Amino acid sequence: MRIFLIFVISIFLFFSCSKKEEVIKSASSKEEAIIVYQEAIDNMKSSDYFYASKKFSEAESLLPQTEWAAKSSLMSSYCLYMINFYDEAILNLERFIKIYPASSHLPYAYYLISISYYEQILDEEKDIEPLLLSKKSIEDFLVKFPDTEYAIDLKFKLDLIINQLAAKEISIARYYIKNEKWIPAINRLKIIVKDYDKTIFVEEALHRLVEVYYKIGLLEEAKTAAVLLGYNYNSSEWYQRSYKVLNKDYTPIKISKGSKKEGGLIKRTIKKLLFIDDK
Repeated sequence: MRIFLIFVISIFLFFSCSKKEEVIKSASSKEEAIIVYQEAIDNMKSSDYFYASKKFSEAESLLPQTEWAAKSSLMSSYCLYMINFYDEAILNLERFIKIYPASSHLPYAYYLISISYYEQILDEEKDIEPLLLSKKSIEDFLVKFPDTEYAIDLKFKLDLIINQLAAKEISIARYYIKNEKWIPAINRLKIIVKDYDKTIFVEEALHRLVEVYYKIGLLEEAKTAAVLLGYNYNSSEWYQRSYKVLNKDYTPIKISKGSKKEGGLIKRTIKKLLFIDDK
């Protein structure tokens, strides 16, 4: 009986010590996480984003599945974005979405993914894949979060992307025209008229159709394209040029154009995450 009591007491003491060790370990992990998180912020403020990203990831691992862990993960992604590590930022953000699906910062994570794709867009003469990835990402965001402040910014960027996709098509069409490949040129120009009719390139596409049709002897088709251009853009420079194709005595009038600007939403959200007020 005495041996049995000693055994029970030993087990009780063992588990009591284990629980105390767990509490101490938990407390020390939190303290360490706070120190590491502060180091990450300090490095971010000094523009050492690479090291800051590593520190935020370290802070996340010290306090898994908590609000501060989620915030650390998001901040790590932001730092990667800031040093143009777009692919790494996207992978990190996709991981964030899977691990923290209930986070209140989910819209921002999706937004930063869209922006990371957007920043990789090249000019219309080069690879089209970043344009298509960016377009799809933004369209998905607008379906998921249509009423957020980020949606306004992304709608504007989507317009720019669509314009650039149209620019890609017009660039290819010009190449075909230059090399007198009339059918491929017509097909490209028709894509712009059909799919990108709200872009700045639709007027040029219609004018190029007038030129090509006229050149290959399809006068009725040339006139139809000119009528469509005139009906929608009768004060356009391209309409005046098209009119001169059909009427050699016409003198075109010069038209002037304006410009657009955009603002920065990313840093404002980061300041909210870090509780930094603009003063």
